[in-house]
Amino acid sequence: MAGRPVALLLPGQGAQYPGMAAELYGTEPAFTGAMDDVFGLLGEEGARIRADWLSDEPAVPIDDAVRAQPLLFAIGYAAGQALRAGGIRPDVLLGHSVGELVAAVLAGVIDLPGCARLLLARSAVLVDVPAGGMLAVAAAPRDVAPFLREAYPHVVLGAVNAPRQVVLAGTEPELSTIEHELSTAGFRCARVLSRQPFHSPAVRQAARRLAVVAARLELRSPRVPIRSTRTGRLVTSTEATDPTFWTHQVAEPVLFWPALEGLLGTGNYLLVESGPGAGLTTLARRHPKVRSGHSEVLALSPPGAAGTLETWRSAIRRLPIAEPVHEPRKLWYSGRTS
Repeated sequence: MAGRPVALLLPGQGAQYPGMAAELYGTEPAFTGAMDDVFGLLGEEGARIRADWLSDEPAVPIDDAVRAQPLLFAIGYAAGQALRAGGIRPDVLLGHSVGELVAAVLAGVIDLPGCARLLLARSAVLVDVPAGGMLAVAAAPRDVAPFLREAYPHVVLGAVNAPRQVVLAGTEPELSTIEHELSTAGFRCARVLSRQPFHSPAVRQAARRLAVVAARLELRSPRVPIRSTRTGRLVTSTEATDPTFWTHQVAEPVLFWPALEGLLGTGNYLLVESGPGAGLTTLARRHPKVRSGHSEVLALSPPGAAGTLETWRSAIRRLPIAEPVHEPRKLWYSGRTS
């Protein structure tokens, strides 16, 4: 794997599962310290999130966004900090959904305390979002287009994850009706583990409320390139310093495959998935550049909770080392403590 630049892939809603990354907590010092930093900044809610994360009987289910989203953020951030502490310095960041907020913090666009305030506000505004969800469909965008009719205005294309892998997002009962129609037509469908209709018009009002909080944050240009899954392009300085770029992402489609295409069109990479599971790894393996061996993919976590520590340590040994950081709880590239 030597010689290839490293691209860090940061997953979002749907990647969560009970016990995700828990084996690293208390055993990997940099990871543990970074998780505690996030929990501490989230205050009393952080303590509740931590308790549910480590419990066999959580008070709030892991698939609810008020648990999944902050935990996915915290694990992605902590993994990035642990890599940085070990001298592994990614050349570009690519985040899926809430993973893009992780990328923003790791790249120095938003500081950790500011992002913690945004996460708390995100959980608060999601309470008023109508019931709904997301549906993964093994189909191309053009295949599902006929099912997104005027009769179902609240269901939209929520993500393009691969040439024949999309996600529909929207409210009930419309989403279930379309699921039935797609299944009857022979398409393979599966519900994404989410109780909220992210990346659909149903969360636009929540995004506008989030923008009020984001407007009070100090935003900077990225110090590490971010390949955005909102646009498919590199995040510009103008976009990075626009609060609505980060808040309205929750209501817009996730363009993971276009972003990956854009990234691998610039060269050959070692793609490292740093969040829980290997969902983005599975998608990236479909890319011609990966299938041909020009680029490689590596997941830092297994598909389930068992074997996390072994998988993590085995993967870390395969990564190119630059220079270890002796103050692992410093934010990447910003010189600011968390």
